[in-house]
Formats: sequence, structure tokens, C-alpha cells
Amino acid sequence: MRENLRPRWVSAIAGLSLAVCASMSALPAVASPVGPAVQAWVPDAVPGSYLVTFKASTVNTADARSLAAEYGGQVTRTYDAALRGFAGRMTAAQAQRLAADPAVASVEPDSLARATGTQNDPTWGLDRVDQKDLPLDKKYDYANKGDGATVYVLDTGTDYRQSEFGGRASSGYDFVDSDSDASDCQGHGTHVSGTVGSTTYGVAKGVKIVAVRVLGCNGSAPWSTIVSGIDWVTKNARKPAVLTMSIGGGATSTVDQAVQGAVRAGITVTVAAGNEGQDACNVSPARTPEAITVAASDIQDKRSIFNSSQSSNYGSCTDLFGPGSNITSTRNGGGTQQMSGTSMATPHVAGAAALYLTANPSATPAQVTKALLDNATPGKISDTKGSPNKLLYTGFLGGTPNPPSCAGGTSADDVAIPDAGDAVTSTVTIGSCDAKGTSGTSVAVAIKHPYSADLKIDLVTPSGKVVNLEQAGGVSTIDLSKTYTVDTSGESRTGDWKLRVQDVYRFDTGVIDNFALTF
Repeated sequence: MRENLRPRWVSAIAGLSLAVCASMSALPAVASPVGPAVQAWVPDAVPGSYLVTFKASTVNTADARSLAAEYGGQVTRTYDAALRGFAGRMTAAQAQRLAADPAVASVEPDSLARATGTQNDPTWGLDRVDQKDLPLDKKYDYANKGDGATVYVLDTGTDYRQSEFGGRASSGYDFVDSDSDASDCQGHGTHVSGTVGSTTYGVAKGVKIVAVRVLGCNGSAPWSTIVSGIDWVTKNARKPAVLTMSIGGGATSTVDQAVQGAVRAGITVTVAAGNEGQDACNVSPARTPEAITVAASDIQDKRSIFNSSQSSNYGSCTDLFGPGSNITSTRNGGGTQQMSGTSMATPHVAGAAALYLTANPSATPAQVTKALLDNATPGKISDTKGSPNKLLYTGFLGGTPNPPSCAGGTSADDVAIPDAGDAVTSTVTIGSCDAKGTSGTSVAVAIKHPYSADLKIDLVTPSGKVVNLEQAGGVSTIDLSKTYTVDTSGESRTGDWKLRVQDVYRFDTGVIDNFALTF
């Protein structure tokens, strides 16, 4: 048993600049004699606002307010699902001192993000993604309507009451006005939502859409507001779920961490590569490996050039291309409009992810990503500038898929781990499946706990066989995120697979955040 307790909270203030598919490179950090350097300036900085992330996972609003007050700051927003931290008001000197606190992981200046889309003026994008080759055949074939999945659209809001959404769209939360009505007052989000799942213009014509408003009527907002949206979706998503963000800005670790937290929670995330004609590895959240990063192509299968100063971002941090030039979709207030940008390419991929999850409801985000990338059409895009030459293809969903859960699955809910109490379990249920397990079954575990050495962790197979993954004791970490390889070749895949966790020492509690099984 341990003699010393670990810190209960850690905060980091991070400055973030977003632009819906518009990115701004961060400047080098300025050295400080006080603690880890906090950037003195970023483009479009929000004066006196900072983003803070904690090292520990067991923090709450009171901890955040106490820590901010200790250094003369004031908390404006708190985050406790996608990441642990807060946004706060303070001076640069106060932020620098806060960054040196042992409980703080990082501090970044807050900055603006903007939605970008160039209006122009048939829905060729749907026509393109269901076929391998040009010319377009004037048809869009789909195996299902995505009605088994929910897509959360982080944007300027959505005109969710209009008839094109057929009653399937709803309001999640408005983080700009701090109320429950995420209606659109700009148009960008309604266009994005229409490409995801409107009856006429959508890839997934039966998907449920939840609007989460994080951008203002001018199409911009601080990163702190957007991280609140990611955090909300991570806590409230009904799975299988997709989070789509046609948003981007200068590279920032806080936003990347928030996206990673959503993926760990079992949510597939699609993000725009950006419209600046630069390397997407300079852009957040486009550079986040766990997200599906989407570049834009035009009707001739070329990398999209939107105007003399804007073109699709590119490079090794992108995953695939989607239709992004002159895309017709729903207009705020009714009717249609054309817009261009990686903002328009991204919802094509989000809709495709919803189609896949409807056919394969237990698929993990990694499995969704692999399916879309493995089946994308190769070698069609010209002027890729080092991007993977893959174009979104939904036609592979036209056949009868393997039983949805045969490939594996992910747990749906968080499970609380009591202090020095009984073991608890998180379950992945595999439906009727003829196949056996494999010698290299992947067991991905994400647990939030301030002292991981307290935990005994087992995998329990459907037959009741117990495979120990971790014994209590030994070297400890704050939280545990680890993938184990287990031989399950002697087991039927069908049944309940349980991750069993017990805290065997006193003083700490935790949560099983995610448990994923891949055969």
C-alpha cells in the first residue's frame, strides 16, 4: 500500500486558433525563467484567455477554480471527458506562473477558429463516391441509409428543423450562447449536415444528426469553445457515433488531445485537412493520427483549388480525399447552395462512416478507419503533393458484410472503479459468429485512474477463461492506455467478453473509459 497520495489535479492553459478548414501556424514558444514556456503570441489570439490541461484524471470544477484563483486567474470553461482541464482568464504573467505548477501539463493561449467555404453554384459528390472510375454515371447507390448511427456535427449549428432532415436532426447544445438551441445563424453547419445526412444531398440518408454549435455567426470562435463541444460529445454520444469537425487552426496539443480522448471513448472522428494549400501536419486537429483527416478533390479527380489563394491542404497527415469543390447541399433557412472546401469533403467521409457503422455497429474507430481507407479508390487524384492517393469509395458497402461483431467490438459505457472494492466489468458482446478467436487478438484498454499500480486487470472470455493482463503493484502511471495481445484461438468469438478490473489498494477511484477487442 502506498504512503503518499498523488496530485488530484493538473492544469494547462493552451491558446488555440481555429478556422473551419483554415489553419494558422503557431510561433515558437518564448523561453521563460519561471516554468515551461507559454507562447507569447498566436494569430487571432483571444486577449487574456488561456487553455489549461491537467496531468491527473481525477479533477473537478472545484479543483480547477481553486488552482486558477491561486494564480490570480478565473475559470470560464471546464473539461472533464475528452481531456481534463479548463479555459481561464488571466494575464500572461499569471499564465506563465501557472504553467510551472506541478499539477499542470500544459498552458496555451486561446485563439480564434473560423469556418471557411467558398460559395459558387449537380450533386456530383454523391455520384463520385459510389463508383471507382470516371465518367460519372448519374446514380448514387447505397446499401443502407446510415439509420443505425448518429453523427455529431460541430460547427456553426444546423437548421435542424428543415424538412430535408426528416425529423432526424436535433439540437445537442449551443456553446456560443450557452443554451440548448444549436440553430445555425451562418449557414456553414447546415451545409455540412446536409452532406452528411439530408434526404436529397446526404451520403447517409437515414442517419441521426445532432447539432453542436461551437462557432459564432461570423464562423469563428475560440478554441476553448470548440474543446467544450468535443468534451460534451465525448460524454453524451449515443453509439455507434461519428463526430465530424470541418474546423481547423494552428497546431495545438490541447485540441489534439481532446480529439484523441473522443476516439478513446469509441467515437469515430472525421476532420478537415484545411484550405491553405499547406502541409496538413501544421494544422490541428488535422494532424491528429487517430482522426480521419480529409483532403478535397474536384469533379475531375484533381486536388481541389478553390481560388487564387486557397487550395486543399495535403501531405502525410491526410488520410484520403473526398469531393470538396462546388458541392450542393442544404441552405440555412431552406433551399440549397453550393460551397467549396475541405469542410465539404469531410462530411462525405462522416456519412460513409455512418453507413459502415450501421452495417457493423460494434466496429471500433480504428476498424472504421481501416475499412474506409482499405476500400478507398487508389491512384485517381492528380497533384496529391505527398498525400495518400486514396479517394473515398462507398460501393464496397453494397455487398452483405460479415456479421457485424465478428471483427471485434468496443464497450459502450464508462464503468466506475470503486476504491479497494469489488471487481467491476466492462463488456463487449459478439453476436452469432462461426469464427474462432485468433492467436493475435488485440485488447485495447483505456482506464482513468491516478495510480495504475492499484489495479488488477483480467480479460474473461465467453467460456469463463481468465487471462491476466496486469497484476497490481509495480511501476505506476497516471491513467492507463495500453493494448495487449492475447491468444484467443481456442475460443468461439460468440458471447460476452469482459474486461475485469479491481482496485486492490485504498485511496483512489477510477473509471474504465474504453475496452476494445479486435480479432
